[in-house]
Amino acid sequence: MITVGLTFDLKDDYRRLGYSEEAIAEFDAIETIEAIEENLRALGYHTLRIGNLFALVQFLASGERCDMVFNIAEGMHGIARESQIPALLDAYQIPHVFSSATVMNLTLDKALTKMVIREAGIPTAPFTVIHHVEELDDVNLPFPLFVKPVAEGTSKGIDGYSLIDTREKLHSSCAFLLNAFHQPVLLETFLPGREFTVGIVGSGKKARALGVMEIVFNDACPDKIYSYSVKKEYEKYVTYRLANDKLARQCAKLALAAWNEIDGKDAGRVDFRTDRIGVPNFVEVNPLAGLNPTYSDLPILARLCNYPYRELIGEIMQSALKRAGLKEEANDESGYQTSHYSA
Repeated sequence: MITVGLTFDLKDDYRRLGYSEEAIAEFDAIETIEAIEENLRALGYHTLRIGNLFALVQFLASGERCDMVFNIAEGMHGIARESQIPALLDAYQIPHVFSSATVMNLTLDKALTKMVIREAGIPTAPFTVIHHVEELDDVNLPFPLFVKPVAEGTSKGIDGYSLIDTREKLHSSCAFLLNAFHQPVLLETFLPGREFTVGIVGSGKKARALGVMEIVFNDACPDKIYSYSVKKEYEKYVTYRLANDKLARQCAKLALAAWNEIDGKDAGRVDFRTDRIGVPNFVEVNPLAGLNPTYSDLPILARLCNYPYRELIGEIMQSALKRAGLKEEANDESGYQTSHYSA
């Protein structure tokens, strides 16, 4: 039987340490871990809860091992934080689901990713990066602009102050973001059109677009941007719908091209927004997409495609096992006693 270790950052663990809700926005609730674990067990795997990076360090140092790691840990510190657990697992030659440490390191930096995508010929909005407010004097991009931290997820640092139409607002928003997030700020031409996210499953030539979901902003939604506050209350502000028109199919094709360009593995999401003439522009790629079965975008998209959550987890595992050269276990609905590791 294949033993799958689970690595994750739990919101409750960081709440107890005094972190704010926004600081832990990318981390998981216990029900996400339970859902992944339950479905892995139903698929015939033995599961072992490990926890965050520090728990993994103790797990490995104690001599414990597993056959595969199902890693959804986002990490807390540094722009390379999503790559920390994959890199550590590589050092111990333990295979894991999702993309390599190199890919995780690249894609969390939105500016570097846009450079790679632009070089591949995929449209992306004109952009620049500033490290200090003094650099704003040299910015020549036309208004309106959109500003956000260069290396955050879950729309952290994106809100009403992100949409900029004057020099004064540009200065105040960038000063706020630089101070609040202690990292460079990405400035890009605002894309005023439709917003899509494309779900990807698989790796390399086996990768496919699961579906295209359009984020439709309701009348109550402020600024019509997919902000941190909007994501927190998505049922109030947005409607998710499956899109299959010509534009959506174009997004799916571009998403696969972007996924293969960055060498994404197993599953993820690629986001697009159309410009003022209706051309879909790459926004970002998420190779570590959220997996809460209720409110994460990828499972929502899968649900709209009538693709059960268990099948999504199963396909992720199949892709990772094939890459690792491990034989997949037969399904077993009886369930297994779950082992736990406490740091």
